[in-house]
Amino acid sequence: MQTILVEQKGHLAIVTLNRTASLNAFNWDMLLELEQAAEALRINPDVRAVIFTGAGGKAFSVGADLKERKTLNEAQVKRNVYKIGEVFSAIEALPQPTIAAMNGHAFGGGMELALACDFRVVQDDALMGLTETSLAIIPGAGGTQRLPRLVGESKALELILTAKRLTATQAEACGMVTRTAPKETFMEEVMNLTNAILSNGPIALVQAKYAVKTGMNTDLHTGLQIERKAYEQTIPTEDRAEALIAFGEKRKPVFKGK
Repeated sequence: MQTILVEQKGHLAIVTLNRTASLNAFNWDMLLELEQAAEALRINPDVRAVIFTGAGGKAFSVGADLKERKTLNEAQVKRNVYKIGEVFSAIEALPQPTIAAMNGHAFGGGMELALACDFRVVQDDALMGLTETSLAIIPGAGGTQRLPRLVGESKALELILTAKRLTATQAEACGMVTRTAPKETFMEEVMNLTNAILSNGPIALVQAKYAVKTGMNTDLHTGLQIERKAYEQTIPTEDRAEALIAFGEKRKPVFKGK
């Protein structure tokens, strides 16, 4: 059985975590399949946005497969921790905008995958959190670094050190997630956000994401230089010319990603 399903609909790719019996927990095989999927998406010029979601309707992902972990020696645990961090960093580095469609609970590594995405839309009955300290470990796939950048150092420490499970409303209030939606309209909300992104210039989307992500890790002066160079990448494109023509003709532009 494939543990990762990838479906492409036009310029959108939907990546589904597919281990429903384990609430989409990450085992070694799943990490390898997710790594392959991320690499394929990175080099696919037809994909302009990526949604990550979970199969089964109960969980986005509950994190590492603890049943598998019990069978691993220390070297294998280190291998798995390194791999999950590496894979989530590859997802964070995807040039396309990424949306975590959190259609169920997200704990530990599942929450860390969501944090590696650009946006997090959460079903309002889901619970989530970085719960690793309750298992005498710490977040090891980027949680200790990405969460403070979203919610601030003190709040991140509180959530990590208490291993607190947040409701969707609490997560939205502290800035951990982008928005919440009821189950009945959840995918509609996800697609509203996705389509709003996809309606814009594909090259501009890539360059804007690059400028924000790269610039946030530098000082303002360097960040402004990064922004200028990213802008320059859009100037000679056919899409920019098409946007100006469409504006003059009072119609929607038809972007080709060129």
